[in-house]
This record gives sequence, structure tokens and C-alpha cells, in this order.
Amino acid sequence: MDTLFIVLAGLMGAAGVVLAAAGAHGAKAGMGLDSAAYLLLIHACAVIAVTLATRNGLTMRPLGIAASAGFVIGAALFAGDLALRAFAGHRLFPLAAPTGGTIMILAWLVVTIAALLARR
Repeated sequence: MDTLFIVLAGLMGAAGVVLAAAGAHGAKAGMGLDSAAYLLLIHACAVIAVTLATRNGLTMRPLGIAASAGFVIGAALFAGDLALRAFAGHRLFPLAAPTGGTIMILAWLVVTIAALLARR
């Protein structure tokens, strides 16, 4: 599971750089690409950090896994919706971005709980 999260974080990071470049170099209707890029980049780092923290016992394993999954899913929904709007002119599905944002917020709260409940 750890390898999967690191691979997904790498893909998130790469996608974040691509979206940042597209936004910086004048992608048509580039509104939102910066936000999508930054969320992918930040949460790619968070996935790696939580994965390593979980592997080292700093977070409770099931909750650490849930938090990493939440970061991946939430960032994909949020960034995917914004990118699709910018490039295709329509949404991923109604409320995809807010759903992704909510999932990311919950994942951060799960990290907090996972750290508090780590091996005592």
C-alpha cells in the first residue's frame, strides 16, 4: 500500500507541475489551474509525509492509510473538476470540487486523530 501511495503522489506532483505550467503559459480559460496545481503539489507532499509517518508508527496505520487515500481522492476530484472546466468547458460532475475539498479537509483531521492515537 505504501508503494501505491508514493506512486500516486508522484503522479499528483507531475500533474501539478503540468497544470501550473499550463496556467502560467496562457491556457485558454486558465482560471482555476493555479489552484488545482497547488492543491495537487501540496497534497502529493502530504501523501508522502503521511505514508512515511504511518510506516514509522507516528500515525495509527488504518487512519494514516485513510488520510492518504483522502488526500489522493480529494485532490483528484478538486483538481480534475477545475482542469476539466478550464480545458473542456464543463464540470467533472456537479459539486466535484467542493466534494474534493471537503474530503481533503476531513483527511487533514484524520491525520490529526491518527497522530494522537499512534502507538502510545
